[in-house]
Amino acid sequence: MAEGTLWVRLAAASGLISVATGAFATHGMSAHPAAQELLRTGAQYEGLHALAALAAVALARGSGGRSATVAPALFLGGSMLFSGSLYALAFGAPRLVGAITPLGGLSFMAGWAWLIWRGGKGRA
Repeated sequence: MAEGTLWVRLAAASGLISVATGAFATHGMSAHPAAQELLRTGAQYEGLHALAALAAVALARGSGGRSATVAPALFLGGSMLFSGSLYALAFGAPRLVGAITPLGGLSFMAGWAWLIWRGGKGRA
């Protein structure tokens, strides 16, 4: 499987998870407003960064090399950390798990910074 194809599949899976989580937040967690808000926030950020990962893959097509995987990895890794920790908190994980959330946010920002730095060079 080509590396770009792997990132597309991972981004698509992340998008699927974000839609499912958002729907569950709306329809399955109405009795738990705090958990519902955590799920909605996680789903929103995960969905946005799934699309960002897809865009980064599209920008990187044809450029090849290791640098083409950096932004998608940062976006999807950020989703795992940021959204994943919010999902875990919504389902009762210890509050200490919330310490992971900012690491995901930093990963998101690093992905965007990478695109600022490399994106205009055709090597996202």
